[in-house]
Amino acid sequence: MSKIVVVGSSMIDFTAYSQRLPKSGETIIGSKFEQGFGGKGANQCVTAARLEAATAFVTALGSDELGQQYIDKLKFEGIDVTYAKRKKSTNTGAAQITVAENGLSIVNAAPAVANIPPEIFKLADVFCINESEAESITGIENLTLQNVEKAVDKLLQMGCNTIIITLGSYGAVFASKENKKVKYIPADKVKPVDTTGAGDAFLGAFAYFTAYHANLSMEEIIKRSCKIATQSVLKAGTQMSFPRKKDLPANLFL
Repeated sequence: MSKIVVVGSSMIDFTAYSQRLPKSGETIIGSKFEQGFGGKGANQCVTAARLEAATAFVTALGSDELGQQYIDKLKFEGIDVTYAKRKKSTNTGAAQITVAENGLSIVNAAPAVANIPPEIFKLADVFCINESEAESITGIENLTLQNVEKAVDKLLQMGCNTIIITLGSYGAVFASKENKKVKYIPADKVKPVDTTGAGDAFLGAFAYFTAYHANLSMEEIIKRSCKIATQSVLKAGTQMSFPRKKDLPANLFL
């Protein structure tokens, strides 16, 4: 059986909701507060597990009670936690770079920095970033559908084998070293409730379809991953918004 191994962060999310963001130094009254499980690596792993992939998670957690709660949560999701380690005298925290592997290496560069070592581009089979991360890495500002090809071309020149740029509600674009023609995959139009974690839902789904539906083309894998990411924005929260396979249309898995 294929197994998806995710190396990345686990974070406890503390989410406050309010009518608007406060100004610098301002205190405002919120409407709701929630505590949940997050972290880019964990989010991607949970998405793949809920699609019924065999998953393992490599992560570092603190020695506090939250760390144990997270271990229990991962086990509940059916994730192999053999390599989820708790560090002594450390609070549960998060790393920011996530790598998901299944024989295929997928690098999600978040948060993005301007001077990424070129070896990262070359070693990753798939390099996936969102539009703001693409702006930081390439220096191309105000990225839109109209100029995204410039960013893709520059990332290929920097050594990427396959590059995917997610564009939020617009979907995603991709190209590869073998086929430099940029292809655009639109997303379904919906009225979002909360977009937090949508990128992680996309990457978790991408890893799942790559591992379990290897017969699909890259275009079809991205298309289906966009549909699952779209489902995640219809509910509030991060992991709590990620759909399970049984709740998704069966034709998505044919």
